[in-house]
Amino acid sequence: MGDAAVVALNSLLRSSSIHDHQEALNIASAALRAAKGHPAHLATAQHTLVVALLNLDRFDDALRAIAEAGDALADTCALEKAYALYKTGDLDAAEAVLRKAGIDSPAAHRGLKHLAAQIAYRAEKFDKAAATYKELSANDGGAQHGEENDLRINLSATNSQLEWQGKGWLVPDREKQPAREDLEAFETAYNAACGCISRGDFAKAAVLLKRSRDLCEAAEDLDDDEKKAELVPIIVQQAYVCTKLGKFEEAEVLQKSLSLDDAPDSSAKIAARTNSLVFKPESNPYLAQRLAEQLPEPKGNDRLFEFQSSVRTHNNFVLDLHAQKFSGVARSTAKILSNDPVPSIASSKCDLGVLRAAAAARLKTGEDALREILPVLKSQPNDIGLLLTAIQLYVQLNNPGPAIDLLEAFFARLETAATSEHFDVRFTPGLVALAISLYRTQNRHVAIRQELAKAAAYWQKKTDAAAGSPSPGTSVLRAAGVELLRSSHPADLAAAGEAFTRLVAASPDDRLARAGLVASFATTDFSRAEPHLDVLPSVEALTKGVDVAALLEAGVAPAPAPPQTVQPARGTKRSAATEQQQQERAKEPQQPALKTRRKRKLPKNFDPDKQPDPERWLPLRDRSSYRPKGKKGRKRAQEATQGGIVRDEHDTVLESVAAGGAGSAKTAQSGAAAGGSGGGGGGKKKKKGKK
Repeated sequence: MGDAAVVALNSLLRSSSIHDHQEALNIASAALRAAKGHPAHLATAQHTLVVALLNLDRFDDALRAIAEAGDALADTCALEKAYALYKTGDLDAAEAVLRKAGIDSPAAHRGLKHLAAQIAYRAEKFDKAAATYKELSANDGGAQHGEENDLRINLSATNSQLEWQGKGWLVPDREKQPAREDLEAFETAYNAACGCISRGDFAKAAVLLKRSRDLCEAAEDLDDDEKKAELVPIIVQQAYVCTKLGKFEEAEVLQKSLSLDDAPDSSAKIAARTNSLVFKPESNPYLAQRLAEQLPEPKGNDRLFEFQSSVRTHNNFVLDLHAQKFSGVARSTAKILSNDPVPSIASSKCDLGVLRAAAAARLKTGEDALREILPVLKSQPNDIGLLLTAIQLYVQLNNPGPAIDLLEAFFARLETAATSEHFDVRFTPGLVALAISLYRTQNRHVAIRQELAKAAAYWQKKTDAAAGSPSPGTSVLRAAGVELLRSSHPADLAAAGEAFTRLVAASPDDRLARAGLVASFATTDFSRAEPHLDVLPSVEALTKGVDVAALLEAGVAPAPAPPQTVQPARGTKRSAATEQQQQERAKEPQQPALKTRRKRKLPKNFDPDKQPDPERWLPLRDRSSYRPKGKKGRKRAQEATQGGIVRDEHDTVLESVAAGGAGSAKTAQSGAAAGGSGGGGGGKKKKKGKK
């Protein structure tokens, strides 16, 4: 073919619009054969060939064509090469191609940024993907038709993944709640439902999933096969939500309605088939384990995300435990956890610690489980899942004292390490909340304030280092500020004000933080509170509709009585936690007790005009009106001191001597005999009889 024919063919390729990608591939292949020996005419044909291969999902062939064409085509087709690498699962190579193409420059092409966000999403760098999507939404110059809807869909999916990854603090509050636009397309409704599932709001997720399914079934731009493919993940999520809501029969019906033969998403197939093992539990644990092992492992770009893979690993270990493979589970979990030199707070690693505890205890509970778990915890002190299991068992046994000791010892080890990674774990919001909950069971309010103050001080430093960006310590700062506001000490109020100041700097729209800032500085530094007064609602707006007269008429409700503490039994040893609790109570300022006079009670027949008996305080036998019964009683009454003659003891002795002295001699003899000694004239000793 001559040069004129090659030029005409290239012109045709540039000006034509071919919707059949196989036809485009055939024309490009013919152009390449005709252009041999004419390098100037190869570029257009080669580019057309690569695009046709990508549209036909022949990604390996597209990469091979780019490699055979040389570096010139690789530089020209940077977007196509990165996309082919992304679809084959080689994410690191795809990122390298984008960096070489200048993705970090502000003037980078929007297509490159879209692909960079998709690669970050697949690599589970969801914070980076969200930042890229927000940048594209803010700079809408050069945006194409329908791109805004795609950005909203992808951003909502990224926010849901951030929630599942445990980084929900990176998602603004306004983006967590579904907007009206999210209910107009089944993709956005599905992503909003996934966000609700990740936050545990299953009731709202059920409504959104039903909306997504209805929109998908009514979509006119999808054929029947495409609708079936799109409905698979929606129905899988519906079945999961029904199980969380306790609607097991409805969940089983949804599971049976799934058609997995033609589903293109392999991860959705794996999730559906894993759930089928739950809906139809196998009575034989060994057979259930075999069925779970037969599930394929998706690879490449279809591989499971981290949280999905961790759940599948968790299920396999649970099946091993039911099959009595305790030693194997203990070895496998220990091998995985030994790779982390720093204690991990990731849910996947904590679940492995719980499974290790179950294997060590051989599925026992209560005190029997603690006897087996505590030695393992002593040898593996950095296993947070194992630690939390031991604490939970102590709480179930109504014995929070040792649980607090375990947690405080763990905190002390982290503080001794003195590295940023260890301090991040030490002041994790979840562990801080656990400590506060345990302290609250023993009414240790001083310890609660101290723990929150230390956590707030640490996260304030982290917020300053991050220049006011959101951090996982936002919830800790909010809880610390609210708790410190309950104290009247100036230092506590100042600490609360600093905490709320950081919150306002990170999120200016947070009305709770602004209200806390005003409450902190209202009495100490009004100039810092005054700029935030206009944002808060007025007192009149808050009290609108309140019937003050009805409140005054109802009176003040009495405060609930404090719970009575049970004193330890005499002779028992008090724990260190009980003594520390009493010391903390002694440090707290005590309110003076109000003494109330009890109203005196008068007898029923009391007569105020009648003079009371002056002898009413004397015993009955000592009153003048007392008259004993019988001769002996009257004789004793005559000899009584009251109104009778007082006889001296000396007179009684003289009367006895005058009567012959028998009484005195008898008394002396009996005294001598009783004492075993005395003067003469005593009686003879009796002979002892034979035994």
